[in-house]
Amino acid sequence: MRSDGGDTNASYLEDIRRFMNRRKTPARALPANVGCRASISRINLHKVMPCLRAFCCSLCPSASAELASSFAGSTAVASYPPSGATNTVIDSYFPDASQVGYPGPTPTGAEPEAIVTAIPFSKLENAFPLSRPNSADGADITFNVMRRWGNLSPMYSVGSFGLPDASPVIPEGCGLNAVHLLMRHGARYPTSGSGPSTFAAAIHSAASKSGFNVTGDLKFLATWTYKLGAEILTPFGRGALFSNGVAFRYRYGELLNGFTDLPVFRTTSEDRMVDSALNFAAGFFEVRTYQTDYHQEIIIEADNFNNTLAPYSVCPNSNTDDIGYFGSTQASKWANIYLQDARMRLQSMIQGFNLTISDLVDMQEMCAYETVALGFSKFCDLFTEEEWEGFEYYIDLGFWYSNGPGNPTAAAQGLGYVQELVARLTQTPITVWNSSTNSTLDSSNITFPLNQPIYVDATHDVVIANIVTALNFTSLAATGPLPTDHIPPNRSYISSQIAPFASQLVAQVLSCPASEEPTHIRFILNDGVVPLTGIHGCTEDSNGLCALPSFIRGMQERIGQINFAHDCFANYTMPNPDNIIDGRYPG
Repeated sequence: MRSDGGDTNASYLEDIRRFMNRRKTPARALPANVGCRASISRINLHKVMPCLRAFCCSLCPSASAELASSFAGSTAVASYPPSGATNTVIDSYFPDASQVGYPGPTPTGAEPEAIVTAIPFSKLENAFPLSRPNSADGADITFNVMRRWGNLSPMYSVGSFGLPDASPVIPEGCGLNAVHLLMRHGARYPTSGSGPSTFAAAIHSAASKSGFNVTGDLKFLATWTYKLGAEILTPFGRGALFSNGVAFRYRYGELLNGFTDLPVFRTTSEDRMVDSALNFAAGFFEVRTYQTDYHQEIIIEADNFNNTLAPYSVCPNSNTDDIGYFGSTQASKWANIYLQDARMRLQSMIQGFNLTISDLVDMQEMCAYETVALGFSKFCDLFTEEEWEGFEYYIDLGFWYSNGPGNPTAAAQGLGYVQELVARLTQTPITVWNSSTNSTLDSSNITFPLNQPIYVDATHDVVIANIVTALNFTSLAATGPLPTDHIPPNRSYISSQIAPFASQLVAQVLSCPASEEPTHIRFILNDGVVPLTGIHGCTEDSNGLCALPSFIRGMQERIGQINFAHDCFANYTMPNPDNIIDGRYPG
């Protein structure tokens, strides 16, 4: 959190008053509810702009206020294709390419293997075609608001998780044997009935009554409508998964030469999960042929169905307010601190509606969701850089204490995937069913093959957080439990780096003949190589490598430590204070 001199702030406010006097504006006292912090740096004049705008609006509210339309906050929807446009009678006029013929030459080339040959590594650093939003004090072009959205951030290449010299490119002297990809679905609309839609409904209700008007930066709310759907992928989300599929083919396509049968990729049954898997496959294979190039396994995601890609469905404690949603309790404590100034500043711009801290969190979420759905959002520049840093930490708290190292069900929920990973690495069928593994699917070599050079599984953000906890990636938890009253410097747990939209956790299985142990494994999380020193038997390595036999023994030990039955089903309360850092209930 920044803290600059209060005298500097006072001098700037005096400059504002002098400026208004020169404009022959009647002098007025600066309202107490403008909400300007005593934290404005003399060398960063742009930081005073939110305060200046609020002050100017307060000088003549009647002139700048806008009476809201009765439809403000209402939900706008569209439906495509238009009704009546599905007449199949005219299909004969539009035959497909196989019927038309004349394809021209179609020879194929060799499979790419850029993860071995491409130096330097190609990083993902933008979110085209989305408009990059600004903050309220957004003169700092290096500050990227999108990367302060936690799990709502589009995936970007992480520089380092503590191994600054490591690269996703295969280390010199090693060859690639296999790859395991765990990916999150693409950008989506908000969860049904969540904060953004609730905020929109509240605005619509207020706008339907007399006395509601808005001014200044909130003036747009007078005619704003809610244009977001619920839970399914946005166009950007579909495109991101397709692009990830293309990139994965460039990096790991050569491994397709090792298949003797079609690959089996897995996802869950939710709409956005299926669409994410299919868009990835269309990019990885080819739009016209992908449906016959592989097998897409769709595992039911619903209560009481075992599914390692949606383990919360069989872990009751993960769905209780006091345990599973403990992160919301912790994050709310922080929201009541970092949003106080924003509440005072923005409340001065709206009449007939009482802004709560919860409303402001919803507005910050609205910025993220509108941007990934519509390409732009006016909610983004309502908040300062400091407030966006506060929002990022708000999300981090939620993940740490609900889905990550600070929650006693996190490792248990990730256990099933770790058991599947060990089964694939050892090519040994699972025989013990003591987690979220599905005995019907995982005991079949058709639905759970053990000899593939490429594995691809699609899951959710919270499950990725569970799995990296179960894998005991201790570097992510190195700075310990997260405080709720301030942002700690140099914290190791940042949710936008762990589980953003289209997140990717890649395990590379390598042959390194020059090493004492010829076969190794390492993990790359959103292009950042992860140290494996938290796994018993894995030693420090500048490239993040661990000898495969040591990794397997370490994982078998970790599996034995996690008590799924207790952590998911036992009657216990959260420790107070919650000092858990390994995702397991103490003792």
